[in-house]
Order: sequence, then structure tokens, then C-alpha cells
Amino acid sequence: MTLTNNTLVIGDNSEVILHFDLKLSDGSAADSTRVNNKPAKMVMGDGSLTKNFEDCLRGLAAGDKKSFLLEAVDAFGMPNPDNIYYVDRTKFSTDTPIQEGMIMGFSQPDGSELPGVIRSIAGHSVTVDFNHPLAGQNVTFDVEIIEVRTASAK
Repeated sequence: MTLTNNTLVIGDNSEVILHFDLKLSDGSAADSTRVNNKPAKMVMGDGSLTKNFEDCLRGLAAGDKKSFLLEAVDAFGMPNPDNIYYVDRTKFSTDTPIQEGMIMGFSQPDGSELPGVIRSIAGHSVTVDFNHPLAGQNVTFDVEIIEVRTASAK
């Protein structure tokens, strides 16, 4: 992080509070902090954003507004066929009806949860896609930097 005219700019180890809008190439909104007027808070390098998204933020300061077009490979990557699984329908709870297009959480051996999109249901086979829902999509990343400060040491 460097100082420019006594203003902190985003660099390694910056804590950033920002509003962002993520739009698909057709202009539809994919995500936005403005919906609930609750800005996002992140620390550069903490894993909450990919390196490509973080690179867009580097050098920006409080008050800056910028728009970036990221190709799919630089945003959420391309869909990986190895992330598509066929699951027996009996593995799903009868309490929760499954439908194509719905996103469900799947428990992992380590206790974490991984989201998967139900792509199709055919007889006893359910196709679940564990790729990021925006994989393969070009996105526009609009940001408004609210505050930049040095991240506190842990």
C-alpha cells in the first residue's frame, strides 16, 4: 500500500470497504452490495476475491469508481466437466423437493458445505454441477471504493 497525497491506495495488506455490482454480458445483475445497501469488507489476499478481481482494485483509493470487464477465464473460470456429478435421487431428502436450476448445499467430509446447481433430473439420476454458477460468463465488475486502510496484523 502506498500513500498518494496522504491518501491510502489499495495494495497488499489493504483492508477495503467497497460497493460492487457484478453484471453479466447481457446487462443483468449477478450480484450487488447495493441491493441491501451493505458494502463489502475484505482484506487483499484473504481469498474472498480471486487474484484477477483483486488486481482490478490495486491502486484505487477511497472515492474512486471504476468499471472493469473481465473475460470468463479471468473472472470465475471456465466450467470444468469434472465438477459435474450424477447422484442417485435416493441420496436427497424427501423433505426437500429438488427442482432443476435450484442451488443446494452439499456437506463435505471436512464439515464444510459446497453449493451445487441441480442441472437435470432423469429417473433416479440427478445431475449436480459444482462449477461456480458464473463459470463461463464474462462479467462487468463495477466498484466504488468507500474506505482503504492498513489491515491489522493477526
